[in-house]
Amino acid sequence: MVGGVIFDVKRFSIHDGPGIRTTVFLKGCPLNCRWCHNPEGQAPGPELVLRAGRCIGCGACLEVCPQGAISLDSGVARTDRERCDLCGACVEVCYTGAREVAGREMTVQQVVAEIERDIPFYDQSGGGVTFSGGEPLLQQDFLLALLQACRERGIRTGVDTCGYAPWETLDRVRRLTDLFLWDLKLMDDARHREYTGVSNRLILENVRALSERGHAIFLRLPIIPGVNDDDGNIRQTGAFAAALPHLARVDLLPYHPTGVGKYERLDQVYRLPDTRPPSDGRIEEIVDMLRGFGLQVKIGG
Repeated sequence: MVGGVIFDVKRFSIHDGPGIRTTVFLKGCPLNCRWCHNPEGQAPGPELVLRAGRCIGCGACLEVCPQGAISLDSGVARTDRERCDLCGACVEVCYTGAREVAGREMTVQQVVAEIERDIPFYDQSGGGVTFSGGEPLLQQDFLLALLQACRERGIRTGVDTCGYAPWETLDRVRRLTDLFLWDLKLMDDARHREYTGVSNRLILENVRALSERGHAIFLRLPIIPGVNDDDGNIRQTGAFAAALPHLARVDLLPYHPTGVGKYERLDQVYRLPDTRPPSDGRIEEIVDMLRGFGLQVKIGG
């Protein structure tokens, strides 16, 4: 039975493709973007999430931890992640919700059962399901089985991807996918490596190959001030997008800091602490620049 690791399922999503959708978040990502708003989706396996502000220091978690990985520090339960084996015992006894495990193993049947609950809404709105992450292509077999199950039930599918995968993987996935939401971060390869940890060459080659085969693609551009919002990068992106044979539209995704608190819960350091959302004026300037290439541009997903 094919299964995989999911870290969230969001129903009634309106920002991950057309209509009302269910967005399924698969865990694991080959990129390490400095601004990532889903850091709990980067590692491929489950992770412990700690909300210190909810901890009342009752000590229940200390008593049940089989590894002795938990201690009280100034009235707050702290966990030694090196000793923790993610058994989940502490989560079960934490009634304030200070502890949870991000990522759970699910079968295709379990995920599809969640998706099927909202078929009437998909049908009425022209929506469907979007597989996101993390990076869904990283769990290739699981993704393919989910896409096939949706195809058999007449549910429209979307894949939200960074595109960093072998073409052989994408070639299999594309045959079962109705829409690609393609994240494009930076055009300069050196800067892409600096801010995401990987080259962008494979990403650009893959989206070009998909476009040449006539697939429906929404190009999604996160706008991160000081990283990729300069005129040079925007113009290079516009020229690249305009040269694609088939492209439905370009979506601008203005940076927002709502994911910053997640890093503390994972005992990680956020690497763009001084970054602020772009101004409305700057977003409008970017829209105008991209429309100058003849592109259809939308603010938001």
